[in-house]
Amino acid sequence: MRDPVAEYCDKCSVTLGPTFALTKRNGLAPPRARPTVDARQCRSPVTAPVSTGLVLPEGIMWTTLFERFLRRLIREGHLAVSIGNGPEMTFGNGGGPKVIVRIRDQATALRLMLDPELALGETYMNGSLSIDGDNLHGLLAIVVRNSAQTNALSAPARVLAVSRHIRRRLDQSNPEAGARRNVAHHYDLTPAIYDLFLDADRQYSCGYFADEGVSLDVAQDAKKSHIARKLLISPGMRVFEIGCGWGGLALALAREHGAQVTGITLSQEQLAIARERAKAAGLADRVSFELMDYRAMGGQFDRIVSVGMFEHVGAPNFGTFFDVVRDRLVEDGVALIHTIGRTAPPNATNPWIAKYIFPGGYVPSLSEVAKAIQDTGLRIGDIECLRLHYAMTLRCWFDRFSARADVAATLKDDRFVRMWRYYLAASEQTFRHGPQDVFQFQLCRRPDAVPITRDYLYAHPEQRLAQAAE
Repeated sequence: MRDPVAEYCDKCSVTLGPTFALTKRNGLAPPRARPTVDARQCRSPVTAPVSTGLVLPEGIMWTTLFERFLRRLIREGHLAVSIGNGPEMTFGNGGGPKVIVRIRDQATALRLMLDPELALGETYMNGSLSIDGDNLHGLLAIVVRNSAQTNALSAPARVLAVSRHIRRRLDQSNPEAGARRNVAHHYDLTPAIYDLFLDADRQYSCGYFADEGVSLDVAQDAKKSHIARKLLISPGMRVFEIGCGWGGLALALAREHGAQVTGITLSQEQLAIARERAKAAGLADRVSFELMDYRAMGGQFDRIVSVGMFEHVGAPNFGTFFDVVRDRLVEDGVALIHTIGRTAPPNATNPWIAKYIFPGGYVPSLSEVAKAIQDTGLRIGDIECLRLHYAMTLRCWFDRFSARADVAATLKDDRFVRMWRYYLAASEQTFRHGPQDVFQFQLCRRPDAVPITRDYLYAHPEQRLAQAAE
């Protein structure tokens, strides 16, 4: 028996702990308890050896087992994989460009087999998995396209997936204190990081590409205009923005539509920048920003808008969120909720995303959101699916971030750069090949609060103004 050493970082909590034994069917049996090695033994912040705590029986062909696993999992595409100095193995139907992956050792391959959803991102971050040409998009496109092959997963991987699904409501409970911590994890990063890839207005949500060739800045301006048209804003209207980000949408609604806007956030960094921007733009008398949980807001508003915040609410709080929207909206008011969503049944958040990018985050299925809206008595005036708009936005972000990766590494480190590139690439491929979408829900309390056709969204400016005035 031997205890393999894997090259993982203690920051990533990658020690596996229990020992897994092989069955005669080349499956993986339940674990026998065995203590893990203390991760603090890591001698380097990224690549020092740390014992995985896994005991591999001598003579077992782990490479063969891993090959069988990938053979069942990868049915489409053209993937080539090698482990250590071993031979290249090919998978898929040969369609599309060849993607070559190099896995450092058998311990890395084992971890990918036991928990692929978490391990793929972690092994890429830590350098124990590399891709020729750093072709992240190619690898992740193959992974997402084949993700429906859940029966190909190892027994432990299937058990992990089921357990994550079962406990997802607990993981997404997001009480106010927890929500603040989760927001700070992502949005209170060094502000300069976001300057590396966002547009000039710091819009951190899906753009609106009327033409695929337009720039990111043009697409983000179009998104704000599209939302404003759906809100049917007239000068002087009171607008409540749930999750104001760095203030770009609120400032646009005040500057271009004459609205009085109150925006809230749980991010200290976003709050400071939004307030500074309002003051610099001379709009501090028409736009206010507060550090506040949406559940604490009182009063009523003519319009409510929320862009890219609903993903942080959590399924247990969907009813509370839409109760707030209903109660804060005047009788003839209109709300617009813009959120990433799933066109498939509810599922747990990807564990890598939950651990490194959006703790407490959850992408809801359309059925979950529709049920929560229905239960509040709100009317759905319109639902629009933006589909590939976010994929195009993410590609812009990826290209801009990659072009300035050296700056990001100076601000953070190389591991952060790999993490962020993986996050952007994986998100894009999920929109292109997975069941992920962007929904815009237009909501109201009265059925006559919005026009009965969509003509007002695409009419000439003069016609839109006349229809809004009516």
